[in-house]
Amino acid sequence: MEPNHPPLASPGAVVGFTAGRLTPMQKWEYVTVPLLTHATKQILDNWGEDGWELVSVIPGPNPEQLVAYLKRPKA
Repeated sequence: MEPNHPPLASPGAVVGFTAGRLTPMQKWEYVTVPLLTHATKQILDNWGEDGWELVSVIPGPNPEQLVAYLKRPKA
């Protein structure tokens, strides 16, 4: 006997199965932001106030700079 699965939908149309219903997939927008090591908190706080969430920080092109990857839900 096969398990009871929700009906298939078009690719990217659903993200999961919750309480017996298919739930819509959350869509995101992304941005990369240069971070100066002496102003990191201020820069991230400014982006956070606009709804951006920090995903990752990687080294930048020089020792004084980092690169932040941020995301927020698409409107």
